[in-house]
Amino acid sequence: MERDKKGGIIGIIVTTIILILLVVFTNTDSDNISIIENIANTVVVPIENGLTYLKNKLNNNDKFFENINELKAENESLKQKNSELEQTLREYEIVKNENEQLKQQLNLAEKYGEYTTVPGTIISRDISNYSKTIVINIGSNNGIKEKMTVIADEGLVGYVVSVTSNTAKIQTIVDSASATSCLTSTTRDSMICKGTVENNSILKANYIATGANIIQGDSVETSGLGGIYLKGIHVGKIKKVVEGTNKTDSYALIEAAVNFEKLETVLVITNQ
Repeated sequence: MERDKKGGIIGIIVTTIILILLVVFTNTDSDNISIIENIANTVVVPIENGLTYLKNKLNNNDKFFENINELKAENESLKQKNSELEQTLREYEIVKNENEQLKQQLNLAEKYGEYTTVPGTIISRDISNYSKTIVINIGSNNGIKEKMTVIADEGLVGYVVSVTSNTAKIQTIVDSASATSCLTSTTRDSMICKGTVENNSILKANYIATGANIIQGDSVETSGLGGIYLKGIHVGKIKKVVEGTNKTDSYALIEAAVNFEKLETVLVITNQ
């Protein structure tokens, strides 16, 4: 309130001066107008500017503009800090993912300690209807050869079908061209598990032995026959048993233990 009163008084003073000058101008000969205008410009204008400056000072208007400049500078500083924090967060996520992969590889190596293994990370995958293969970042330079068994934490992944110096291509067990000789864990009944075109996680078990007692929910593991896979590696669980008109038409659906769409880390068994 105090500042508003002061500003009002100054406004009255400025107005009074201007009115006085107008009266003087209107009562002066036109020949003398230019002289008076020069005097007004020389004397009155600086006075007006000074009074305006004083009014702004009293009302803190000058601080308003100073605050705007400070806010702009502060905003730019905050933008820079935010950008730096985002970069740090991205770097942290990269390191976190790398540590997680190393942890998974260590856990795998400990779980399958009876095997000599080389850890690898998936760098590309082709999980389509007709081809279900993956490529990992290790190859012949790491001792990887064709037909080596590949496993993950949950169980069997597939086997190596081709290698380069630094990569290896793996045909997964859910590939429709694959065939895995298996046994049921409880009854030890034999079957051949093949990938299906329709599903990326389901195997179809055929050639079930006559008189076999296939139990839904039972585990399935590799039999060691066929010359590719070692014996006793977990493959999956029996999801459904379909009885045909005769035993040769009967089959079972096996849910693979490995989630191939989320698989990141594998082990290649080298001591086969």
